[in-house]
Amino acid sequence: MLHRMNLEGAWRLQLDEQKQGLQLPFVDSITLPNTTSHAKKGKKNTEVKVGALTDEYAFEGHAWFAKEVEIPENLQDKPCFLYLERTRVTTVWVDGEEIGTLNSLNTPHVHDLTGALTEGKHTITIRVDNTNYPTKGGHMTSEDTQTNWNGITGRVELQFFSHRYIENIQAYTDPVKKTVALTARLVGSRDAVKLHISARHSNTDVKHTVKEQVFQLSSNNVSVTYEMGEDALLWSDLEPNLYELNIELKAVSGEVLDSHQVLIGLREFTAAGDKFAINGKNTFLRGKHDGLIFPLTGYAPTDVEEWLRIMKISKSYGINHYRFHTCCPPEAAFIAADMLGIYMEPELPFWGTITDETYEQHNQAEQDYLISEGYAMLRAYGNHPSFVMMSLGNELWGSKERLNEILKQYKDFDSRHLYTEGSNNFQFVPVILEEDDFYCGVRFSKDRLFRGSYAMCDAPLGHVQTDLPGTMKDYDEQIVPSAKREIEELSADTQSIQIQYGTEMRTVQAETAEEQLIPHIPVISHEIGQYATYPNFKEIEKYTGSLKARNFEVFRDRLEAKGLGHLAEAYFENSGKLAAACYKEELEAAFRTRRLAGFQLLDLQDFSGQGTALVGMLDAFMDSKGLITPEEWRTFCSDAVLLARFERYNYEAGESFEAAIELSYYRTESIDSKVLKWEMLSKGTSLAEGELMIPAGPDSNHIQIGTIQIQLPEVEVMTQVELKLTIEGTDIYKNYDLWIYPEHTELDWTGIHLFRELNDQAKELLEHGEDILLLPDPASLTHSIEGTYSTDFWCYPMFRSISESMNKPTPVGTMGLYIDNKHPVFEHFLSETYSTYPWWNIVMNSRSIILDETDSKLQPIVQTIDNFERNHKLGLLFEARVSKGRVLVGTFDDKKIAHTPEGRQFIHSILRYVHSDAFEPTVQLEWNELAKLL
Repeated sequence: MLHRMNLEGAWRLQLDEQKQGLQLPFVDSITLPNTTSHAKKGKKNTEVKVGALTDEYAFEGHAWFAKEVEIPENLQDKPCFLYLERTRVTTVWVDGEEIGTLNSLNTPHVHDLTGALTEGKHTITIRVDNTNYPTKGGHMTSEDTQTNWNGITGRVELQFFSHRYIENIQAYTDPVKKTVALTARLVGSRDAVKLHISARHSNTDVKHTVKEQVFQLSSNNVSVTYEMGEDALLWSDLEPNLYELNIELKAVSGEVLDSHQVLIGLREFTAAGDKFAINGKNTFLRGKHDGLIFPLTGYAPTDVEEWLRIMKISKSYGINHYRFHTCCPPEAAFIAADMLGIYMEPELPFWGTITDETYEQHNQAEQDYLISEGYAMLRAYGNHPSFVMMSLGNELWGSKERLNEILKQYKDFDSRHLYTEGSNNFQFVPVILEEDDFYCGVRFSKDRLFRGSYAMCDAPLGHVQTDLPGTMKDYDEQIVPSAKREIEELSADTQSIQIQYGTEMRTVQAETAEEQLIPHIPVISHEIGQYATYPNFKEIEKYTGSLKARNFEVFRDRLEAKGLGHLAEAYFENSGKLAAACYKEELEAAFRTRRLAGFQLLDLQDFSGQGTALVGMLDAFMDSKGLITPEEWRTFCSDAVLLARFERYNYEAGESFEAAIELSYYRTESIDSKVLKWEMLSKGTSLAEGELMIPAGPDSNHIQIGTIQIQLPEVEVMTQVELKLTIEGTDIYKNYDLWIYPEHTELDWTGIHLFRELNDQAKELLEHGEDILLLPDPASLTHSIEGTYSTDFWCYPMFRSISESMNKPTPVGTMGLYIDNKHPVFEHFLSETYSTYPWWNIVMNSRSIILDETDSKLQPIVQTIDNFERNHKLGLLFEARVSKGRVLVGTFDDKKIAHTPEGRQFIHSILRYVHSDAFEPTVQLEWNELAKLL
């Protein structure tokens, strides 16, 4: 390039919502790069979106931008291009003459203005249309993520070239030969020109410069091989060594006709059996979803510094992989990922059905556009070493043959990346196509599940939602069964099934599998997690940009209308602590699985749309919510994760505790002969300890360290202990909380007036000043919510609506417990303020009573946190004065939980409390009020 003319700054602006055409004169202006919304142009939006953030200046239509430029004499006859880094559908005019239209959503628009700019002043006019897309655009245009903005972001410039220049430079690195094969196209005559290439190491403290090499060009289709030398360093997530290639086209006189700087990394990312490999060494993808959510701007940043900030935060939580849901980020994201060592997977902007000519609704134009977008992404970003994978879209249906054809075309075009048919395609009836390099999904049949949680409409639910907590679960049997299973046939009268599609329900045609699906390629678990937290209303003040959290304001108002506004912070913190624990079990199950090649979290950060899915440990700004530190998160999400396998978290005194210790390990340095130290402690006092030598073995990624056995001590009270695991001389450690209970705690019901329902006898006792313990059968409580331990999946209002439209059970929708753990009823039952594993059996055998109509002063001792749509006041354990007596109400099945040590201990503590002087309820209820609750 000879010269770059920066066009950033003031442009004239006209908004044309009705698309009537440019009406002169211009009456407004804007500073580009920008969006009309971020610049607060147009009508202020008074709408209040409840399911997503509200764009305060949302605009859809034509936006006209104009700027006068002056071309100097030395540039007037040169090839010239208008470069718009990121925009929508653009049409360009120079001095009123139309140049052309471009419509890529994922890559820069480069309009050829050659011959249109003579010496002197010219007016460049750009029309940006954010309505007439060739496809819906997935998360590139969604109000749920970056919004359907209008404008131009990133670089806005005129690029001038000599009459001989090179374009479309593609670099193909070979980490074994330490070479870079370069292809490009020479525009103009190749006579008396040579290509000069040099390289320098650019990303770490190591200095390595590669000498310049000169190439004679024998064709305008350039193809040369640049030798990097034996000392050249390789690129990976652990060692992201980068080189900047300096490529110059020079005349024999020495004049530089054109120059380019290309960032590369020597790497080979491959599918090796059921694993991914980087430069021949296995790697495990610890991924997160990204939908380009940026609440302060409403669009994705195009500066490297902001992407470095974001991705460094992700790296601090152990993330080494980004999957971009139906979108592709700007080049700055790839550069940041290159620098930090993050594996990137952009995705075509499509979420729907890929058809062929046999389909009634086939749209060839849309399909051609999507395929062309894939090629454009490969050309624009394919040189980046971080760009290792590409997906054809999200949860696609349709023609398997056409999907396979598209995959083959891309693989033939660019072999630097791995490709997949899409993310979670065909949902309940998945397939692996011939051209798939890897598979990303959630199941291999209806019951072969390999993630921990699911929506109710996608039941069966996952093990984190339904199974007794322990650390034994892995997905190896689900991925490759040890025995052949029967293929589930679709019903004979129909081949159509209902599926969740975004925020809606759709009916699709599904084919019955002919045989059991056994993967032969790497498997990634799709969108794992989705454990919701209650909103943090303090976050509202952070929305100072173009997007406003009016949904949060609605949720806050709803809570306050129920008289529960004072509990907002407690709901947020305690639901968040439970969500963090659910994520820990979800992730550990993934790391325990030998046949899994990686996972993609949904998500480390909150998702602002689709009903408002606050599923992150970080908020939408990538700021910590204060629920868990990065250091603790990395103990179950990193390149080295210690794992202890044991059956459960609750034990009786004197039992034998046994745990198999494993290590998921993907570092380069050997761990052989290191020493693992283990210790069980209670309040800092060691109960048992020992050491295990880490053995050398055939599998260096899944290491069986050994087994520890401990005779648990006799205890007189419920005791919380901590199992600590540490590998000496490393940063690798893990802690687990366990609970020990006195052996065979006797339940003394003597003197307790126990009632399963309210009757005349209970009423008479209360009128005479007696106390009663009311433990109704949970199944009899009609005005109640089912008990479930795990926090809500994704977002209650979205999946309630989908389940209702599919005539399926709606989600429970609760978000864990808020416990008054200082209350004297817990004198003999240790508890945090949030749900922990001693509560699992209690909660799963309960129903919480809806207390919305009771006195606001009646605050349950154990309250189930409801979601932000219903905001019920839910009581699992509460007390009141009735008449002259006192009542303690528990809505759990005491008969079932009494078979567990934690259940007996809980009942024991309740019985002791009812017998004690501390039983002093402060809220008065009328008999009829209490009876109405049941």
